[in-house]
Amino acid sequence: MSAHPDSAAPSASLNARAKLAVTAGKAAAAVSRAAGRGSGSVIGGRVALKLDPDLLRRVSEGLDVVLVSATNGKTTTTRLIAEALKAAGPVVSNALGANMPAGITSALADSGEARFGVIEVDEKYLNMVARDTNPKAIALLNLSRDQLDRSSETRMLAEKWREGLAGTEAVVIANADDPLVTWAASSCKKVIWVAAGQAYKEDAWSCPSCGGVMQRPDEEWFCPSCGFRRPQPHWALQGEFVVDPQGNPWPIRLQLPGRANLSNATSTAAVVSVFGVHPQIALQRMESVQAVAGRYESVLVNGREVRLLLAKNPAGWLETFSLIDPAPAPVVLSVNALSADGTDTSWLWDVDYERLVGHPVFVMGQRKLDLAVRLEVAGVQFQVVDSIQQAVAMAPQGRIEAIANYTAFQQLRRDVATPN
Repeated sequence: MSAHPDSAAPSASLNARAKLAVTAGKAAAAVSRAAGRGSGSVIGGRVALKLDPDLLRRVSEGLDVVLVSATNGKTTTTRLIAEALKAAGPVVSNALGANMPAGITSALADSGEARFGVIEVDEKYLNMVARDTNPKAIALLNLSRDQLDRSSETRMLAEKWREGLAGTEAVVIANADDPLVTWAASSCKKVIWVAAGQAYKEDAWSCPSCGGVMQRPDEEWFCPSCGFRRPQPHWALQGEFVVDPQGNPWPIRLQLPGRANLSNATSTAAVVSVFGVHPQIALQRMESVQAVAGRYESVLVNGREVRLLLAKNPAGWLETFSLIDPAPAPVVLSVNALSADGTDTSWLWDVDYERLVGHPVFVMGQRKLDLAVRLEVAGVQFQVVDSIQQAVAMAPQGRIEAIANYTAFQQLRRDVATPN
């Protein structure tokens, strides 16, 4: 499926009300930026949608839209897809991660001459955004527990996806290694299955179809009670190669670290193939991505190198622990529990912090004492600190790995020095 070369820019077809809404939204965003309150994309989108509740549908007309949703990896995969898809034409994307309807509307309102809209979508809003944007492709990467106070239990969320996407005309690119994603996508008419892997399996032992106990020999999975099983993938990650549907291996040479990003690159190659972008070209374009909204960025703090890593839930922490330098590399952990993080921190007990034994660990953030109790139980030696600067002053030699959840990560970015 290719983009339409003669597609008009969305703004060209807006009516007077929609144009007024876009103008008002941009003005609100500018005021927010001037006040030092961030990019202003969310408040700008809220103002615009208040004036024209149908604006998201209007601004997405004329674009070939790709939606990306998951618990983990959606921001990075959105960035990789946007970069790869530029080989086929101009792209607009919500690159800063404002992934609810207001932020998405703001991003698409600035689409200009773009032919493609590559949009990260919060899991809870996927059905709504898919209804309003008429996407050509939808990427479903993974589902696991996250923000327990505001998000549904994972099986309920998968069921909402399954019901909401059942009639979609979009090509759905789905992770065949995640039973919840597979069940959600199984209701769709056009599915491309990707063997992208699933490191964290603790949310996928119960069959989403019948509730039975899943069997997971090797890379396969199946339910002996109802027969629900892993589909045969069209695309696969094998080592550091993407294997396409014809069985051709294509090397992945990312600057982004870790197996999770190899998985993201594999899903990306499958997504952009829907628009005619060859995997070799797609993977070459992905090589230019060094950091995503501060993730994986190295900064200098008082002359010491600090690498910034984001981990928001048990699955994300597991992947992040696989990236850090081996012991005795110093590690800073920062956890908040603001509304954007989820106020329920019971998930700390599901993270395998025992992996940090042997590392000098420094604990900070709003919920540092909750984290300290968890590390005490895990047998990890740690010190509680008030700032990244204090942690750096106390840390032994070596690159410092700083791991934080969402708002703690944003605070770290504000507190550290200019990136190298």
